[in-house]
Amino acid sequence: MTRTRNIRLRRPLLAGTTAVAAMAVTAGLVAATAEPAKAATGPKLSLIAAATSITLTSWKEEPGVYLDLGTYLTAEGTPLELKVTRKSYKDPVTITQTVYEGGKAKAKVLPKGTVKDFSGLRDFAEITVTDKAGKKVLSRSEDFCPNNASGRVRPDAPATSKYPESCPTNPFTLGSVWGVEKGWAANTYAGSYTEPVMLAAGTYTAKVGVAKKYRDLFGIANKSATVKVTVQERSYEDEQSATGPASRSSASGEHAGHGAAHQAPTAHTGHGPGHAPTPAQAAAPVTSGAGPSYNVGHGPLKAAPPTLPWALKKQQAARSMRVGDTGGQTDGSRKAPALQPLSKRPAGKPSVPDVPKPDLRSLPAYGIVVSDGEKDIPRKDYLAFSANVWNAGPAQLVVDGFRSPGKAKMDAYQYFYDAKGKQVGYTPTGTMEWDPRPGHVHWHFTDFASYRLLKANKKETVRSGKEAFCLANTDAIDYTVKNANWHPFNTDLSTACGAENSISVREVLDVGSGDTYSQDLPGQSFDITDVPNGTYYIQVLANPEKRLKETSVDNNSALRKIVLGGKPGKRTVTVPAHDLINEN
Repeated sequence: MTRTRNIRLRRPLLAGTTAVAAMAVTAGLVAATAEPAKAATGPKLSLIAAATSITLTSWKEEPGVYLDLGTYLTAEGTPLELKVTRKSYKDPVTITQTVYEGGKAKAKVLPKGTVKDFSGLRDFAEITVTDKAGKKVLSRSEDFCPNNASGRVRPDAPATSKYPESCPTNPFTLGSVWGVEKGWAANTYAGSYTEPVMLAAGTYTAKVGVAKKYRDLFGIANKSATVKVTVQERSYEDEQSATGPASRSSASGEHAGHGAAHQAPTAHTGHGPGHAPTPAQAAAPVTSGAGPSYNVGHGPLKAAPPTLPWALKKQQAARSMRVGDTGGQTDGSRKAPALQPLSKRPAGKPSVPDVPKPDLRSLPAYGIVVSDGEKDIPRKDYLAFSANVWNAGPAQLVVDGFRSPGKAKMDAYQYFYDAKGKQVGYTPTGTMEWDPRPGHVHWHFTDFASYRLLKANKKETVRSGKEAFCLANTDAIDYTVKNANWHPFNTDLSTACGAENSISVREVLDVGSGDTYSQDLPGQSFDITDVPNGTYYIQVLANPEKRLKETSVDNNSALRKIVLGGKPGKRTVTVPAHDLINEN
């Protein structure tokens, strides 16, 4: 499995100045004049450098330097808030900025073409590098995700940023929110969206500026940030022999200036008696600005490869080879803590009250390839793919599992909450089962989704054996829907799915987020060895047995057209575009 709160800004409306009315006696007319309305204003944005000099490393084993120069975009006065969305997969991506008029949030539509996708502002930063002699050795532009690693620039700024922690990369993302909090700064480094550059060991001067297009759009001063750069060449093996793998502070795998800022909350602050979601979790307020709220998360902006000693690098590579339900990586590198289940089974009569419920929706399959099952199985062909089921809200999907002593399975219950986060009902909803296989080793909620290969006439021909899942908020799909939680818990399997000795487990799919599984193992992927060439559809079906209570079950199915070809042992798959989404 590849696993890839906002606060409403309430500001008083400023009363306008009433014009002095004068009676024109001779004409019998009343004339009134009013002061002109105040223009809508956005934040004051500036480009700054955190340090005047920086040292970058080029590893002999992997030549190249990642240009994380420590330059940041700061926001003062008001936050920089951008909402990026598309009405459907037939429509282009559009962007609006939240500005303020008389203290009231207002949506300002930005020019068409400002964004093409959800990964950030294209070619935002312009970088020029010169050598000691003043000769230009590099000129490039980089994209900017406002949700990049960030931090406060003054002590009276808000203690936390309300904005998400990365920009989505799921090809079927519907909406995202980008922002730099007031009094905060976001790193302009493009992270995993950029490539390393070849710079020999030595000293350089880097100048970083904002492209004119964005200076004009956001009113950013034409002032570059200058950083002295020292490039040093090092070796993993030399590093290991000199220091040993345990002595490196970077061994955690985080890149300086990034991972550390992508922090999850350190505790579930509102987790009071009964362990019910806090009001903000159960029914988070809509986002600031006009119109509906909006969102990825993976939108990950992964950090550059960590500077690990060779031994640790090999260990990391070994971990990445694991099969099965590996750790979440679709929506960023952070691992938010899991929510805790109730301390005991629910009491009283089960009921399904008339309160907001989750709305599970399927995304079309993507990452579609033909494989041999990753195990070189002779004379076998498999169709591997990724699938995502997300929650359009307006309520969380909250499922607890409770284990009777000695029993192999847990009894699962779905919970319901009112607008204040108070639990007002529950209902049995199947079971959870322990999966001991390597790469899994956690509790799966049964019958959450089903994957089927359909013939051209939409009749089933092959079904995936994968129908039990551990729920995690791996992808930010649409953070503009009502009650979307921009900082969900349990974003990674390692924090969401319990241990073999668990007596109870809580699994949550938050509003606006989805859960991606890659069906790339035999039994999960489709065995197409004996499936004739031709046109088929991959169906992703959420809540197939309708055990979960939802807002609607009419949007639980998504289809992706494919065309199988080739010969046994060398099968091929062609994946036509899905409306404007031309990614297989």
